Amino acid sequence: MTKVITRAAACGLLFASLPDAGAAGFIEDSKLKLQLRNVYFNENFRDEQGLSARAAATAKSERTEWAQGFLLDYQSGFTQGTVGFGLDAMGLLGVKLDSGRGRSGTGLLPVHDDGRAADEFSSFGATAKARFAKTTLKYGTLLPKNPVLVYNDARLLPQTYEGTQIVSNDIEGLTLTGGLLDRQKLRDSSDSNGVTPDGYSGGESGDFRYFGGEYKLTKSLRLSYFNGELENFYQQHFFGVQHDLPLAGGVLTSDLRVFDSRDVGHAWKGQIDNRMYSGQLAYSHSGHTVGAGYQKLSGDAGLPFVNGATVYSFSNVGIGKFIQEDEKTWMVSYAYDFGTLGVKGLNFSTRYLSGDNGKSGAAGQAEWERDMELAYVIPDGSFKGLGVKLRNYVYRSDFSRGRDSNRIYFTYDIALW
Repeated sequence: MTKVITRAAACGLLFASLPDAGAAGFIEDSKLKLQLRNVYFNENFRDEQGLSARAAATAKSERTEWAQGFLLDYQSGFTQGTVGFGLDAMGLLGVKLDSGRGRSGTGLLPVHDDGRAADEFSSFGATAKARFAKTTLKYGTLLPKNPVLVYNDARLLPQTYEGTQIVSNDIEGLTLTGGLLDRQKLRDSSDSNGVTPDGYSGGESGDFRYFGGEYKLTKSLRLSYFNGELENFYQQHFFGVQHDLPLAGGVLTSDLRVFDSRDVGHAWKGQIDNRMYSGQLAYSHSGHTVGAGYQKLSGDAGLPFVNGATVYSFSNVGIGKFIQEDEKTWMVSYAYDFGTLGVKGLNFSTRYLSGDNGKSGAAGQAEWERDMELAYVIPDGSFKGLGVKLRNYVYRSDFSRGRDSNRIYFTYDIALW
């Protein structure tokens, strides 16, 4: 507890030392928010698929941890003038509440060489920013979220990146984004490392460059294109189309996504040549949303993505990703918003995915997953923003260990300024 208080005080001093901009917008438009995250994570393994006999003999039968996260987020306004300047800052702290050498590795906390989870871990990041008209340039700690790179925020603390990003909304209906990133911190680490692709064990890393945009052709039709390149590893093109169609008192949403990925440079030369086609239909009416989709990969190797990142795919679910070479996946989902019945803030969702024909060391392998989630956020009153989320995942595979997972999240957003 002494460590927590000391680090909290240090974060307070850092925020207090932000420069007095002497301009109304910088201070008046500033926001300071504290988010509390309390996460319990339990995962039980049900088989030893994908493990050698030697590895299976010593493999953990479960992973169970409990941790508390603190996210302090400061965002300044902009100084007045033709070009406005500002400064953002973020302090992150994770504290172990329960773990063990035989139960670590959930992704909530760093793991030491002896197999034990760290008692706590923390990081601090600052971002300088400038705005001209409707274009904003940022340099420093970033949380990129676009089809070719989505930061991971599925555990205790978010994954962060270091670099430069520019976003422009100067053309009506069009949002343009570009960036260059050279460092990252994983969601369960305080260490800053180079950017590498998932599954790569070599020592080389590269800069990640991305650019693209989304255009609202009409109120109901959106088109998007993005290009991402991880230096020396791969280049990826993304094309997307989203359309909303009023239908029988509800809305039918269609979402089509295409990824085209090729190797570049020398680290993965000749190993990546992949196309992924995804489509999903979702119909919403009176609080109910029913969805169905299909996804197919072709070419050599699976879909490449940055280590630790979230894949912009309908199939990036609780445990599996369903992006193996040549894999074909069917998806169905259902969600209900209890606000329709007068219970604001309460939501339920479930989904099922079945993939086959994947190649992960052998052809024709299959996997499936069923996820359920019940979430509630207090919408009004003194405890507005206090939320609880219950998640249950069941996963089975021909090439990876089957598992059952239960996760509980308590969150509370507190506006300090």
